[in-house]
Amino acid sequence: MTLSFRFKPLRRYIAALIACMALLGFSVAMAANKTGDANRPEQASPQGAWQVSIKGKPVQGALLLGQAPAGARVVADGTAIPVSEQGHFLLGIGRFDTQAMHVEITTGSAAYQLTIPVISRDFPTEVVDGLPPAKVNPPKAVLERIRREGALIAKARAVIEPREDFLMPFIWPANGRVSGVYGSRRILNGQPKRPHYGMDIANKTGTPVVAPANGVVRLAEPNLYYSGGTIIIDHGLGLTSTYLHLSQLNVRPGQKVHQGEKIGEIGATGRATGPHLDWRLNLGKKRLDPQLILH
Repeated sequence: MTLSFRFKPLRRYIAALIACMALLGFSVAMAANKTGDANRPEQASPQGAWQVSIKGKPVQGALLLGQAPAGARVVADGTAIPVSEQGHFLLGIGRFDTQAMHVEITTGSAAYQLTIPVISRDFPTEVVDGLPPAKVNPPKAVLERIRREGALIAKARAVIEPREDFLMPFIWPANGRVSGVYGSRRILNGQPKRPHYGMDIANKTGTPVVAPANGVVRLAEPNLYYSGGTIIIDHGLGLTSTYLHLSQLNVRPGQKVHQGEKIGEIGATGRATGPHLDWRLNLGKKRLDPQLILH
């Protein structure tokens, strides 16, 4: 569904998105006139108009793709959002987000606000037994290691580059059976833990893992405490994909990879009960559902 609006050149705000748009997914297209009278759009100059679009379904875990005029400023819930040279920007909705997202876009003297309601999802409960006790409740001796590895991951995900690799349709990173889904409540050895933030693809050890889209490798570690062999790929504007429990790594940090290129192999390293790929998607610190971006 697409909505179109025209605005006066002076600062003007709107809030638009109705329930049926949220239920069906939405594509919002907006045009703001910098010249002429908004009440008489036939007088507006075509050269004075600017376009904004936001596409996606605003469910928990979703990635939304926006485009505004080059040089526009985008703010979501009070935080400035990176914008590419071509005007593309990304919005993420987290697992526990329930409040509507407020987006403000300004360019020159024109501005508007968009309110995006969030659709809640029902998440399953996943029971995992048979883990070594040290993987469920790490001993104090490894806490410093876990903290250090967490800092490495955070640093890799903090890189912001104005590339637009995220514009290409993402493909499956591996063949196999979906054995775990994003957002599921996890009970490990009978103990409730944090939700699962990845998509698990089960297959035998050695199954190839490929890059689902172009990007730059930001991290390639063979033996992290929780995730074992781990790779993080940067797709631009703070969007990263992560690959856990790998038995083999075929890339190095700083390497550019292309869609379909082999980056590693499925394994059972780190905290895993069997061979599988745990595939994750992050927009900065926001944990998203990788299954929603597959084509």
